[in-house]
Amino acid sequence: MDNEHVAKEVIEFRQKIKNVDGVIICTPEYIFSLPGSLKNVIEWCVSTTVFSQKPIGLITASSSGQLGHEELKLVMKTVESKFTNETTLLISGIKGKLDNMGNLIDSEMIEKLNRFIVAFDKLVNE
Repeated sequence: MDNEHVAKEVIEFRQKIKNVDGVIICTPEYIFSLPGSLKNVIEWCVSTTVFSQKPIGLITASSSGQLGHEELKLVMKTVESKFTNETTLLISGIKGKLDNMGNLIDSEMIEKLNRFIVAFDKLVNE
């Protein structure tokens, strides 16, 4: 059971999630899935209610990202977090949308990201 002999860092992480108004998760796709470290940290919260009805923004930024993004939405739905289509964003081909300093330069994606921010703010403040 993951509530017995829990590491101090896990307890602190859970408390941070519990105390915030909303969470944005931005991740790459890793081998058509979520990175193991992200899935692991979410799994440490499954036996709690810290994600239950917590407003969540979900961003997957990768070369493709479709499968990882769908898995991220499924996992966060399973832990009963609260998100909408407008608070999820798939950024495929991320490398082509950034300059050599890592700044987002794709005007269409900047517009989508701005809509995401507005929708996330609305979800948090409902």
